[in-house]
Amino acid sequence: MSGLSKPINAEYSRRINRAMQYIVDHLDNPPSLDDVARFSYFSPFHFHRIFHAIVGETVNDFMMRKRMELAVCRLLSQREKSITEVANIGGFSSSANFSKAFKLYFGITPSQLRSPSSSKSSKIGKLYSKYGKAFNPQDLYSQFVTNEQIFDSEKLEELLMNVRIEKLEAKSIALLTAPNGYELEGIFSTWDKLIAWGQSIGIEESEQEWFAICHDNPMVTPTEQCRYDAAIMVDEAMKVAAPYTKQVIPEGQYAVAYYKGDGDKVSNFYMELYSAWLPTSGFEPDDYPPIAHYLNDVRADGHVEMELNIKLKAL
Repeated sequence: MSGLSKPINAEYSRRINRAMQYIVDHLDNPPSLDDVARFSYFSPFHFHRIFHAIVGETVNDFMMRKRMELAVCRLLSQREKSITEVANIGGFSSSANFSKAFKLYFGITPSQLRSPSSSKSSKIGKLYSKYGKAFNPQDLYSQFVTNEQIFDSEKLEELLMNVRIEKLEAKSIALLTAPNGYELEGIFSTWDKLIAWGQSIGIEESEQEWFAICHDNPMVTPTEQCRYDAAIMVDEAMKVAAPYTKQVIPEGQYAVAYYKGDGDKVSNFYMELYSAWLPTSGFEPDDYPPIAHYLNDVRADGHVEMELNIKLKAL
């Protein structure tokens, strides 16, 4: 995420993360630069420069990227909605303006995205010219559609059939944001710091519950721009200081999907949930990022064992 080569001041990092989350929470009615600055306790005069220096994107570039990424999710997971409806929900003035912005960013139209047989990898949009990431719509579809064999088909069908819908209670967490998106070395370093911090406040490693809040889809978002928050459960009354942040995972209905296997295929399993399970579930994703509840130590065991939780709301 960072555009700086030197370590970022912990309080600056905390406030910029606050600004980014405020933007993400208001994508359908984009806030002004002054509103975001005030919410993150920065002077509006200096905020734009600080944001760009730390994030590596301007506020407007970050906002547009997140709006486009959300549009992809809606186009694929809410197929009952027309492109015009998706445009209106997303705060675009017309479906024509939405389609134009979408094609400028991804290099294909929304209707092409919804037709996997006609959509090919694109290197002509802003996603490639600015971030160096080619956009391949095939990556967003289930292997049952593309016929690309990533998982054993029978095993995948069993995993998807065993997805549970559960009412989960709210959880108080302390989190630490990984410095380089989904880059593994940065993630492991973040976990080492968080686990040690947990021990320092009296939560032994064996007693810690580990969660990851995965804000971005690496099939759509450049790896270095992805946001990954490592988190452990803490007491509701506990106060934390920067660089750690206190949050609450909200209560609600969640899809709970068990996964055990290759860590390199976790993103593919996420996409199977969104593209194969979700459209037939009677639900749509709520406005909260997916959560990984880790059940093992991948570095010790050589594989990932987790439950993937997606917050839901009725269609």
